[in-house]
Amino acid sequence: MIIKTPRLKKGGAKNVYLENVSHAVTRPAMESRRVQMYLLMLLADTAVLLGSFVLAGGVYRDQWPNEFAMAMGWAFLPIFLVIAVYQRCYSIRALDEVRYAIGQAGIALVLSAMLCTVMIFYAKAATEFSRVMLSLALVAAFAGMALVRVVMHLVLRRIYGPSVSSVLVVMDGGPKVDIRGAQIVHAEDFDISGVQSSPNSLDRIGRLMRGMDRVVVSCAVDQRTKWANVMRGAGVRGEVVSTALQELGAIALEREGGQSFLVVSTGPLALHARIFKRGMDLAITVPAVLVLSPLLLLVALLIKLEDGGPVFFVQQRMGANNCLFDMLKFRSMRVEKLDSKGARSTSRDDDRITRIGRFIRKTSIDELPQLLNVLRSEMSIVGPRPHALGSLAGEKLFWEVDADYWQRHALKPGLTGLAQVRGYRGATETENHLKDRLEADLEYIRNWSILRDIKIIFATARVLVHPNAY
Repeated sequence: MIIKTPRLKKGGAKNVYLENVSHAVTRPAMESRRVQMYLLMLLADTAVLLGSFVLAGGVYRDQWPNEFAMAMGWAFLPIFLVIAVYQRCYSIRALDEVRYAIGQAGIALVLSAMLCTVMIFYAKAATEFSRVMLSLALVAAFAGMALVRVVMHLVLRRIYGPSVSSVLVVMDGGPKVDIRGAQIVHAEDFDISGVQSSPNSLDRIGRLMRGMDRVVVSCAVDQRTKWANVMRGAGVRGEVVSTALQELGAIALEREGGQSFLVVSTGPLALHARIFKRGMDLAITVPAVLVLSPLLLLVALLIKLEDGGPVFFVQQRMGANNCLFDMLKFRSMRVEKLDSKGARSTSRDDDRITRIGRFIRKTSIDELPQLLNVLRSEMSIVGPRPHALGSLAGEKLFWEVDADYWQRHALKPGLTGLAQVRGYRGATETENHLKDRLEADLEYIRNWSILRDIKIIFATARVLVHPNAY
């Protein structure tokens, strides 16, 4: 929702108009109201959590209320609240995005349960501890907290619109700005020429910006310094739109030694995120290799028996940090027709594919040797799929289609990815086929999370057998 102020009519009294606008446009400061919302959500979580333990005790031991269940609840509560605050369960984003709010509450419950279990183990209280009761309470608590957040989200949207943040956009000859829930004013409707010497002019602008969480100015280059001084004086979080920085893809500004530096790349995932991702890779891959070893040996034997050629097809692909690695696949093509560069995409009735090769490609079994690439830390379970270096989209190499292509290698390539679960598989017959995949890969990199990896892993089960897998 974009809220626009009325434009000044020619010949109108500008001072009177601005006085009215400054009162009409400025929303009340939201900070104190958000604090109230955080406290309300925290109190609701407290009630839900304690109520869940009462419910679990009653269901499991048929006693209402069960004293032991209540004691467990009161012991669990402070652990949960500390972790919930750390997990930003009570934040602006949690008020604005219901899925984020529910996800963070779930993570806080799981982490609290893990910590609680460790504490019980070291306290040697395991004989008194009820795992069933805790599990019932956690399920009930998650359902209750999710319901609280859905209801709160609906109420806040009705009262405050799409966001509980107050954002003001000032248009002063710069490019169009589209920010959800922002209020828009036009600089031509008020005079800033006297801001360096006119208290009245500063007062008008100050009233316009007062109470805003964020002020964004879109102006010409020669006006940026003036607007920067105005926003510093107003004491608001001020931002200036820059088309030049947009072209560079700047994401932040760093200052050191009196100099300013534009940050144009985020670097690798944070250390804790890389540890979580690698831990999940190993937790899945090691058991998978053990469980699937009979199948792997059988497929290897069938490939060898069909034509006596090598079992594996080894091909250089581009991996993380734009570094090459040798990717493994079960060989599905005839030895004399192998395409080491990947210049020719596989077609539906490709004469290069062997009989066993057709089956393992259709069922994605040919990709299973890449579990070894995961063990060698060259790949991950989830990530952008590595492409053959000679792959073409239409008549162009992949990196010739879009200048952003190389950005997809910011993370390790994966056995599966967001593009694959969205159905982007098979030959890239047109440039749009590649652009769809690239857009999905870059979206995955920008919004990476362990929870999203888990969702993609489960979603992959639906596309293992795919009409474009040939």
